[in-house]
Formats: sequence, structure tokens, C-alpha cells
Amino acid sequence: MEKGFTLLELIVVIVILGILATLGFTQYTRITERMRAAEAVAGISAMRKFVHQYWLENGTLTTITNSDVGVGSSSDQIPSSCRNTNYFFYSVGSQSQSSLEIRATRCTSGGKSPNYTTGSQYQIGMTYNPSTGSGSFWCYDYGVGGTVSWCVP
Repeated sequence: MEKGFTLLELIVVIVILGILATLGFTQYTRITERMRAAEAVAGISAMRKFVHQYWLENGTLTTITNSDVGVGSSSDQIPSSCRNTNYFFYSVGSQSQSSLEIRATRCTSGGKSPNYTTGSQYQIGMTYNPSTGSGSFWCYDYGVGGTVSWCVP
């Protein structure tokens, strides 16, 4: 009696391995994107400190600009546009006298692998009020057309 596997058994094993590999890659891209979202949260947190300092010195946020919170184009600043060393670019958004939005927008090009899968941008942001020290994170995905929870810390 010969020992070995039949062709059918080998095909079943190959199909099972293919399914497992597909599931593993899907999880890999989700985990990778969540780690990149952590990059955005770190940048936003750094900007929040600059916003608070600006508010203490000026008493208002209506005149704040990107350069006031460390955002710019030089290599020692928080990036204001996509670079090959980062996955987000940052800006200050809508503002009032007592609060403003700090935004990180996902770069979707530049040969970074894997790229964001929907092919559209998403933003991670914080609405920050320096007088109370409170801030709340949000995430808006333009591909979905609304707020999503998967990238909010």
C-alpha cells in the first residue's frame, strides 16, 4: 500500500491556505492603517500644545495660523504637505475665539505601501478648547462620506 496524498487532498489544503492568506492580508492592512493613524494622533497632540501656548499668549484663536502651531514645509516642522517620510499632512481648521479644529489628512500617493484602500482621503482631527483643556477626537472618511470610528484613538 502506497502512502501519500491524493490530488483532491492537496487542492483542499491549497484552497484553505489561500483563504487564510487572504484573511491575514486584510487584517495586516487594517493594523497598518491603525498604526499610521497613531502617527496622526501624535502630530495632533504636538500641535495641541502649540495651540494652548498661543491661546495663553494671545487670549484668542481667531488669528492662529499653521506656522503658529509648528506646521510648515521645512524638515524640522510638522508637515503641511505630503512628504516621503510621513503619511499625513497637518493644518488648523475652523476656529472660533475659544476653540479650533486640528486636522491630519491622510496622504494617498507617494508610493507608500499599502496605500489607503478606498483610494480617498480621510482626516483625523481634534476639536480643542484651550480654556477648558478639553479636546475630542474625530475621524471623517471621504470614501464613506461620514464619520468613522476605526481610526479614532
